[in-house]
Amino acid sequence: MLCVLWFLMLVMSDSISERLNSFLCTLAGRSHALAKGQVSLVGAGPGDPELLTLRALRRIAEADVVLYDNLVGPEILQWVTEGAECYYVGKKAAKHALPQDDVNQWLIDLARAGKRVVRLKGGDPFVFGRGGEEMDALLEAGIAVEVVPGITAAVGCAAYAGIPLTHRDWAQSVTFATGHLKHGLDELDWAGLSRPTQTVEFYMGMTAADGIAEALIAHGRSPETPVAVIYHGTRPDQKVVIATLKTLAKQISAEAIKPPALLIVGEVVRLYRPN
Repeated sequence: MLCVLWFLMLVMSDSISERLNSFLCTLAGRSHALAKGQVSLVGAGPGDPELLTLRALRRIAEADVVLYDNLVGPEILQWVTEGAECYYVGKKAAKHALPQDDVNQWLIDLARAGKRVVRLKGGDPFVFGRGGEEMDALLEAGIAVEVVPGITAAVGCAAYAGIPLTHRDWAQSVTFATGHLKHGLDELDWAGLSRPTQTVEFYMGMTAADGIAEALIAHGRSPETPVAVIYHGTRPDQKVVIATLKTLAKQISAEAIKPPALLIVGEVVRLYRPN
């Protein structure tokens, strides 16, 4: 908690710092520290380090070992305590540093060795982060596990792009979907995803963008439905490209956008304003 306090004190006035100091001390007295032999599945948020939660920052600082993903930035990893072990186990498209089963077993082995373990993930552990699989494996092995939620990419990226996910006039619901499935895009409920008065956000959808657009159009969504492609959302190099379902694949190719990027499909995209 001291490192958290030190950072925040640097950017705030004396009066605010005093109030914050009191607040953090109160929190520290209420909550327990990460225990030896325990695993904490921590959401690091979508990229901007200022979106990290206080609980996440505390767990990172308390850990003996941190296993982190591809989308966790260096500004966040700098809070790992000196002397703690830090290992990359991330996944990119078709490139996994370590198979998921091996990650699960490593977490179990570290906890059994009495380590305080943080499994650090971009976004939220339970939103397309395989946190559920890791939690199941840990509980089955009799390991104490907790979950620290993070701001998921769909929410953070949309907010930083100024695109509301719901709107009384444009979208009465929002659905999160993945473009990367075990058995291909046919697994998705395309009839449900094609309803016109909703926003649909696709994680890991870049390599399947053409198929996603075709499936939505085939199931009744207008080819002119606007789509936002957000690359490196919430980061300094964030880039937003606006297309339609009909032009999506061509726009992605023309702008040479590569993963990681998020797709937002729906009429709310019309509310986007550059800068």
